[in-house]
Amino acid sequence: MKTKLRKTYNYLIRAAIILISYGFIYYELFYKRDLNELLQVYYDQWQTDFFFVVLALVIVLIFVNWGFEAKKWQYLIKKIEEISFIDSYKAVLLGVSVSAFTPNRIGEYLGRVFILKKANHWEGIFITIIGSFSQLIATLTCGYIGLMYIIPRYWDIESYFDYNLTWLVYMLGVISILFLLAMYYNISLISVLVEKYLSKKWKRFNSYVAVFKKYSNNELSNVLLYSLIRYFIFNLQFYLLLRILGVNLPLLHSLFLTSVLYYALAIIPTIALTELGIRGSLAIFLFELYFSQNGGFTDKMGLAIFTASSTIWLLNIIIPALIGTLFVYRLKFFRK
Repeated sequence: MKTKLRKTYNYLIRAAIILISYGFIYYELFYKRDLNELLQVYYDQWQTDFFFVVLALVIVLIFVNWGFEAKKWQYLIKKIEEISFIDSYKAVLLGVSVSAFTPNRIGEYLGRVFILKKANHWEGIFITIIGSFSQLIATLTCGYIGLMYIIPRYWDIESYFDYNLTWLVYMLGVISILFLLAMYYNISLISVLVEKYLSKKWKRFNSYVAVFKKYSNNELSNVLLYSLIRYFIFNLQFYLLLRILGVNLPLLHSLFLTSVLYYALAIIPTIALTELGIRGSLAIFLFELYFSQNGGFTDKMGLAIFTASSTIWLLNIIIPALIGTLFVYRLKFFRK
C-alpha cells in the first residue's frame, strides 16, 4: 500500500472513531438519559458529611482502576513489545473509546493493539484476550460467591426448587469456575491444538496463536491478581456512592450484592448503548432484596441506587472514553 494512501486511510478511520465516540457520548448524556433527575439526587445530599471528600475519592479511583488495567496490559504485552506505563495507559483509554459503542465491548482489542509500533497486531489481540479472560474469571468467581451468600438469605429456595436440585446448581457453579480456571492456567493448550488440527495453509495464524505459550502459571496468577484488584475497586466505588446518596448498608452486604450485579452483567449479552438501563434495573432488584428484610425499601432508595449505578457507568466509561479520544492520533491501522 502506497504511503500516501496508507496515511489517508489512517486519518479517515481515526476521524470515524472520534465522531462515533462523541456521538455515542452525546446520545447517552443528553438524549437517552435524564441528567437533571440524576443530578437532583446528588443535590439533595451534598450537604451531608464528607460528601465532596467521598465523591472526590470515587473520581480518583477511576484513574486508579484503569491504572491497574494499564499495568496488567503492559505486563502482558511485554512478551512481544516493551512499552511504557504511560503508553499502556493511553492504549487502555483508547480501547475504552472504541469499545464504548461496540457489542460487549469487543472494540477494546482493536483500540489497544493499533498503538503498537512493531509487534504483530494479531498477537496483541490474543494477549489482550488473556487479560479479558482473567477479568471474567474474577467477576464470575466473586459473583458466584455472592450468589452463595445471597440466595439462602433472600430467596425461599425450597419453594422453587427441590433441595437436592439446589445443591446440584451450587455444584455446577463450582465446577464451572474450576473449569474456567483450568482453561486459564492451561491456555497454552490452545496453541498446541491449533498447531495440530489447523490446516497448514494457516501456518502464519498458528504462529500468532503460539503467543499463548509464552506465559507461565506464575505470570498468569499475577495477571489474575491485577484483575481482582480492579474488581474490588469497582465494588468500592459503588459502595461509596451509595453511602453519600443516603443508602446505608454494611460494606460486606454491598460487596456481595454488587458482585452478583456484575456477575449478571457478565453473562448477559449486551451492547454498551443498552447496558446502563440493564445495570440500573438489576441493581434496584438486588438491593431491594436486602432492604425488604432490613428496614423496608422506598422509591427514594430505588432512585439513589439507580443513580449510583448510572454514575459508576458514566464515570468508568464516559470519562475514560473522552480522554481516550485525545490519543486517537496514535492509532496506526495500516503500517509498512
